[in-house]
Amino acid sequence: MRLKLGSIIVLMCLTAIVSTAFAQSDYNLRAEVEKIPSAHAENFNKQNAAGIAALYAQGAKLVNAAGVQTSVEENFQNAFKLGFNHQEVTIGEVSSIAPDVALGIGEYANKGQGQNGALEVRGAGPLYTPEKMAC
Repeated sequence: MRLKLGSIIVLMCLTAIVSTAFAQSDYNLRAEVEKIPSAHAENFNKQNAAGIAALYAQGAKLVNAAGVQTSVEENFQNAFKLGFNHQEVTIGEVSSIAPDVALGIGEYANKGQGQNGALEVRGAGPLYTPEKMAC
């Protein structure tokens, strides 16, 4: 019985260590995944279209309700001209797809004031891929 009890205690300790490592890993992954959407919202709220475009991979195309946009910077310049000036982003689920690829699923809200009143566009879906948004 002593051997079994000792084995159970060792197993419990190892489980706690592994669980802590995974929890720390998940925390680091979430923190890493949240960086780009946070930078996106920060640039959006400063109306910095060039800063937003720098977050995307070179040659990226942005697909939105207006269709395929070939210039990310121009897309956001136009949004700012319409009166959009505030973005909120929330990351819900974070997943590791491969050792160097992660994905965040979340929601966003773009808000502002246009010529005819309040503006608001909401959406949900993938908000992050590794290093730069590759759309």
